[in-house]
Amino acid sequence: MRRVVSAQTAEIVICGAGIAGIATAYHLAVRRGVQRIVLVDERPPLSLTSDKSAECYRNWWPGPGHDMVQLMNRSIDLLEELARESGNLFRMNRRGYLFATADPAQVPLFVERAHEAAMRGVGPARIYTSASHDDYRPAPAEGFEDQPTGVDVLTDPALVRRHFPHLASDTLAVLHARRCGWFSAQQLGMYLLERAREHGVRFLEGRVERIDTTGGRVGDVQVSARGGSVTIATRRLVNAAGPYVARVGRLLGLEIPVFCERHAKVAFNDVLGAVPRSAAVTIWTDPIRLPWSDEERAELAASEEHKRLVEEFPAGVHGRPEGAGESPVVLLIWTYDIEPVEPKFPLEFDPAYGEICLRGMSRMIPALAPYLNRLPRVYVDGGYYTKTRENRLLSGPLPVEGAYMLGGLSGYGLMSSNGAADLLADHVAGRPLPAYAPAFALSRYDDPKYRELLEQWGDSGQL
Repeated sequence: MRRVVSAQTAEIVICGAGIAGIATAYHLAVRRGVQRIVLVDERPPLSLTSDKSAECYRNWWPGPGHDMVQLMNRSIDLLEELARESGNLFRMNRRGYLFATADPAQVPLFVERAHEAAMRGVGPARIYTSASHDDYRPAPAEGFEDQPTGVDVLTDPALVRRHFPHLASDTLAVLHARRCGWFSAQQLGMYLLERAREHGVRFLEGRVERIDTTGGRVGDVQVSARGGSVTIATRRLVNAAGPYVARVGRLLGLEIPVFCERHAKVAFNDVLGAVPRSAAVTIWTDPIRLPWSDEERAELAASEEHKRLVEEFPAGVHGRPEGAGESPVVLLIWTYDIEPVEPKFPLEFDPAYGEICLRGMSRMIPALAPYLNRLPRVYVDGGYYTKTRENRLLSGPLPVEGAYMLGGLSGYGLMSSNGAADLLADHVAGRPLPAYAPAFALSRYDDPKYRELLEQWGDSGQL
C-alpha cells in the first residue's frame, strides 16, 4: 500500500509539463501574477512530445476565417518579446517557409493563396513575375528583426533558379511565407519554466489519478507521486496533458473530442552539403512517386508488403537545416501516415521512414540523390499530434466549474503555445478576451452553425 503524503494546497494545478503546460504556468504566474501554481507531470518537463517536433513557427494558415492567423500572430508577437528579453536565447530566426511546385496548375493557386492570406492578416502579397524586375528580398540566416511579413510569390522559373538554385530544375514557382522560421524548443521551454519557477511555480513529478468534482466543480486532485500519494486541495485545474488530455478529461467526467496521430522526423548528416545551410523550411507541394531503378520498382511492385513504395505519395515532404555553425544536420518530415492511434510510449516507427523521406526530398533537391546509392545513417524520433477534427486547438474553460484546458495543439504546439496560453490565462484571470477566443473554446461544438461548417471544412493547415 502506498503511503499518503501530507496534503498540499494550490491556487491552480496544471496537469502536464510539456510546452502547453509550461507556457500556461508562465503566463499565469509571470504575466498575470497568479500565485501557488503546481505543475504536475509523471515525466520530466518537455520530455514526451514537445522536444520531438521540427521546432518551426508560421503565421501561414488557411481559413475559414482569420482566427487561426490572429492567434498565431499573437503567439509570434510573444515569441519575439521573449527572444528580445532573453537575448534570443532560443535562437529564433525568420527564414520563412518556402513552398515549391513543378505543377503548372499550382502556379496561379500560389498567387491566389497569397492574396487570400493577405486578407486573413498574414501580411502583404508580393508577386514577382519577371527576372528582369527582381525586388525579392532573401531572408537572412539568423535573427528575426526588421524582416518583411506577408508572402512573396516568384512565378518566373528563371527568378526561382536565381534565388534557389538547389531546387529541381523544373520548379516553376515558389511561395515564400515570411513571418515564419524556427527556434530551439528546449531552450524556449526551459526559459519559460525558469521564469515561472522564479515566480513561485512548483513542479511535482507524478501522475494525476483522481479529480474530485463533487458539486460540479473542481476539488481535490490526487497525484500518484514518487514515495506516495499526494492530495492537492485546489479550486482550479488546467488540463494541458498533451496526448493524454482525453484521459485527464475523463477524470473530470468529460469526453474531450481529440484523437492522436503518430508523427516522426528524420535527422541525418548532410556531408555532401545538398541542403544549403541558409535554407528556409522547404516544402514540395506536389504528389511524388519515389525514385527507384526499374529492377527495384518491379521487385517492390511484386511484394504485397512493399508495393506501397511504388505508389503515389501525397504532397508535403519538407525539411530544413538544423544546428548552428558547421553543423551538417538536416531534418526531414513527411506526413503520409495519418491513421488515428492510441498514444503509447516508446513509439514505434516505420523502418523505411528515413529512406522514404530522403527519396521524396530528392525530388525537390536533386543534390540529395547521391545518398540513395548508399543511404546515410538516419535518426528517427517523433511524438503524437493530438488533434481536434478540424485541427484547431482548444483553449478555455471546460463544463466543470474551475476546470480549463489547453490541448489539441496538433503539430503546431511550439508555435501556438504562447498565444494559446495567453488566451487561457485571460480566461482564468477574468480579463477581456480577444475576438478570436470563441474559435478555440470547447463550446464551439455546441453551435449548430459551427457543426455545419465542420462538414464543409477544407484545408486543415497540417504539413
